[in-house]
Amino acid sequence: MKARSGIALAFLLLAGCSKPGLRFEITVPDLESPLTGRVFVIVTDRDPDALPMHTTGGDGARGVPIWGVNVENLAPGEAAVVDGSTFGFPHESLADLPPGEYRVQAVVVPYAEFRRSDGHVLRLHDDRWEGQQPFRSEGTFYSEVQTLGVEPGMSRTVKLAASNVVGPAEVPADTRYVKRVKFRSEMLSAFWGRDIFLGATVLLPEGYDEHPGVTYPVIHQHGHFSLRPPMGFAEPPTDGSEDRRSEAAIAFHAYWTGPDAPRFIGVTFQHPTPWYDDSYFVNSPNVGPYRDALMQELIPYLEANFRMKPEPWARILTGGSTGGWIALGLQVFEPEAFGGALALCPDPVDFRDYELIDIYSDENAYWTEYEGIRSEIPEAREVDGTPRYTVRQTMYYEQALGDRHRSGRQWAIWEAAYGPIGEDGYPAPLWDWRTGEIDHAVAEAWRAFDLRHVLETNWSALGPKLVGKLHVWTGEDDTYFLENATIRLEEFLESTTEPYYAGSFTYGARQPHCWGPRGRELVETAEAQVRRIAPAGADLRSWQY
Repeated sequence: MKARSGIALAFLLLAGCSKPGLRFEITVPDLESPLTGRVFVIVTDRDPDALPMHTTGGDGARGVPIWGVNVENLAPGEAAVVDGSTFGFPHESLADLPPGEYRVQAVVVPYAEFRRSDGHVLRLHDDRWEGQQPFRSEGTFYSEVQTLGVEPGMSRTVKLAASNVVGPAEVPADTRYVKRVKFRSEMLSAFWGRDIFLGATVLLPEGYDEHPGVTYPVIHQHGHFSLRPPMGFAEPPTDGSEDRRSEAAIAFHAYWTGPDAPRFIGVTFQHPTPWYDDSYFVNSPNVGPYRDALMQELIPYLEANFRMKPEPWARILTGGSTGGWIALGLQVFEPEAFGGALALCPDPVDFRDYELIDIYSDENAYWTEYEGIRSEIPEAREVDGTPRYTVRQTMYYEQALGDRHRSGRQWAIWEAAYGPIGEDGYPAPLWDWRTGEIDHAVAEAWRAFDLRHVLETNWSALGPKLVGKLHVWTGEDDTYFLENATIRLEEFLESTTEPYYAGSFTYGARQPHCWGPRGRELVETAEAQVRRIAPAGADLRSWQY
């Protein structure tokens, strides 16, 4: 990130205002052409050493006040306005901001134009290989930090100049063990009408260079966008600086490079979309043909450039949370292409338990009623049951970040990945973001991605291809209540006959999100799966030097 001047901390003086209330005027001094995007004001009394723009977000709906407004063709020198009518979170209006002393910062996120092959023209944030983090994305503008005193009933206009710009994302250098690839996807670029890139981070086994004739089975680890190596692998510093790796990272590095590790190639994938930091590797109307791009472009590219065994039994899927759903989803939708899914704490696999919402029969996603008592539905909890925040609060936070599913966050990508296209070309909402009222016509369209539903309605065709391939780990007290959908999936699979699914479900007592095998245990579980699923005569020896 490049700042053109230092961060100034100064009390803002009272300015004239035509009507009462707090009001911000945001300009972009170095804007060279009209800008369409979203303008934010972040106000915080937390983390004094961090930029306010880096204090919002994180795990769920953090309570750092933020307000956002769309701008269209904002001209150079023209001010965008954030005032009491602008929707925000956790305070819907600036008028609700409690008195106090705050630090304030403005951020201006440009939107790019996507002319999709289906005829829709959309304005969305264009990922710059930072993983759909607009506040850290190349080309995003931001202001200096100023100190703001808020008093009851005050009228003040604050002018913020977004005179700084975020620089390019840093891609780590390749090493002996870790290699990175990135290329333009022909399929996705054709769909989106704009360059879309795919990538991967490849972890090579010990002895890869010394055994040029050996091919290796592969652990495909799925999850959110990251340029870090798979499975927590981390190398010691080479510049003489202090080794700050965790004990687990040090232990796994010693294991992976030592004599006891089975020789796999590990891979993580980069596939950011205009909606989120990953695509869920689905083919869907809003996201596009990401699963086809994986199967027809990315995996073939990797297998052509690294010595990966191309046989399905030698491709093991894994991942946690989002990655857990992807691992299961790929195994279900491409049953003959992979040798098994080792899925940890997967996102909802049965939409009757979309966290705590039954999208097919519930009327509202925010509220439940019992014996005439109306209660708000929680989204996250501690292991002991203490609630963190609710579904409504998270949705309001996402709405502050971006309307039309442009928040770049979790609920938005679920609606983009699973749902139909709305009349405006953006994803059709599953429920009204303001009230929580569920649209059951939209919910019916989601059945195509309800993994339990897909398996149950297609078991006669899918079952023979999935025997022994589905393995799931979930904490009994998952932070996001994901164990409920997992239990429903297990109930169906355990009922299967002709054939019986012959997989496994493992639950961690008093364990949160995301519990399951990691590091060495994960690698050895993958090796056991390869040996269990490999056909007679498969090469199980040459790569075990």
